[in-house]
Amino acid sequence: MSDTLERLASIALTVLLVMFSAIVHEVAHGLAALACGDPTAKEHGRLTLNPAAHLDGFGSVLLPLVMALLGGPVFAFAKPVPYNPHRLRNPRRDELIVALAGPASNLLQALLGAGVLHLAWEPLTSAVLAGSLSVEVFGWIYTALYTYVAVNLVLCFFNLIPIPPLDGSKVVLYFLSGEARASYYRLQQYAMPILIVVLYLVPSMLRVDPVGMYLDATAYRLLDLLLMGV
Repeated sequence: MSDTLERLASIALTVLLVMFSAIVHEVAHGLAALACGDPTAKEHGRLTLNPAAHLDGFGSVLLPLVMALLGGPVFAFAKPVPYNPHRLRNPRRDELIVALAGPASNLLQALLGAGVLHLAWEPLTSAVLAGSLSVEVFGWIYTALYTYVAVNLVLCFFNLIPIPPLDGSKVVLYFLSGEARASYYRLQQYAMPILIVVLYLVPSMLRVDPVGMYLDATAYRLLDLLLMGV
């Protein structure tokens, strides 16, 4: 396989794994809401892994594709799973549970991927040495599992950033009440401009990438720890 085709195949693999991981993230939100008494996601047919129910053209396909082509951290978002805080049994507590369910699902996926890679490492390397498995196939299996762990850790920690509309903003919301809570809800209508400023304008204007530094200290450091020895 030529270098160009190999790079394109690697990008396609990354985007597919990010899309799948983002879908699981959204389904986790819906399942947590259902467990807390709100069946809105179920009523809208969103408690499914069917991509057609979740994919967003920009957030699930174009954004991760562009980021993969640029060679930086790759993250994505699917269509947010709807929920109604008024139908939750304990809205203040349950909103926090629903919010954290998404990043928690990504962390669990990362742990699962790392576990599979560790368990498969010796059999795979033995198969390569025995000649029953080609180096190329071994490389793609390793790349797929490594990428699955990496993208899930990035999705987990990126979504914990306390900026609307990310899940971390709901953690902030948990500690607010009264007018402060109402003001924070109003702030969410400016969520995307705020996110764009933090992700793109701040790094380009100040030559400082706070999100990249944060992911290096969290997602990528944990990635190194989880995959130590493979």
